[in-house]
Amino acid sequence: MQYYGFLLCNFLHFYFTINNHHAEEASKDSISYLEFLDKLLWAEIDAKRERTTTTNLKLAKFPYIKAIDSFDFDFQPSANQRKINELKTLAFVERSENVVFLGPPGVGKTHLAVGLAVCAIKSGYTAYFLSAHELISMIQENIVSGRIHRKLKTLNKPNILIIDEVGYAAMDDEVAHYFFQIVSNRYEKGSIILTSNKSYGSWGDVFGNNVVATAILDRLLHHSTTINIKGDSYRIREKKKAGFYDVSLYENESNDSNG
Repeated sequence: MQYYGFLLCNFLHFYFTINNHHAEEASKDSISYLEFLDKLLWAEIDAKRERTTTTNLKLAKFPYIKAIDSFDFDFQPSANQRKINELKTLAFVERSENVVFLGPPGVGKTHLAVGLAVCAIKSGYTAYFLSAHELISMIQENIVSGRIHRKLKTLNKPNILIIDEVGYAAMDDEVAHYFFQIVSNRYEKGSIILTSNKSYGSWGDVFGNNVVATAILDRLLHHSTTINIKGDSYRIREKKKAGFYDVSLYENESNDSNG
């Protein structure tokens, strides 16, 4: 009888039940058959959700796992906490809306993007993360191999597509065209979370074409929330704490980049 039960659990993919001793516990507690079944099914559902979450976190290809709750809003008061708490409800995912985090390097844009996506995965959604540099390389490689259209279709599948660090690398016309296709294909069908160190007015330089940049912004921002973070870098703060930070060097680098 015990072996028969094992086979049934295996057939139904009740792997949590196989590896636990619910029957023995139920016998000791003298609960009814219906109570036992209810307890068993909910335990199996919770176990399946946990396995799905673990799998989807791996498939998302995050550079690290971060939570919104670990973000230091006191250090970055310009990161609108009220807006971000609204985003944590995941209504934007349900409505296939977009989120854009703007700001200089090191202010926590990627942390917030990953944190929102992790929150979504734990609620049953799917996500996929890649940097703009990785996206550019992926587009170029698939153009050469002739599989670009097939590859673009895979980027339509996740509920959330995270594109990180847009603006650090310029795009040629062909890559910018396919970037537009990605945004257009997901328009009102799937959410995009994007981070950039460039203001919207500079996107013509990023995409090498003001017309393409305008078309991308038109679709990206139609249903979207923008969080503009204007604070200091976390990395610089940590260097200051450790005594490894040279203010004059940073100022020289900033002047060079602005010049």
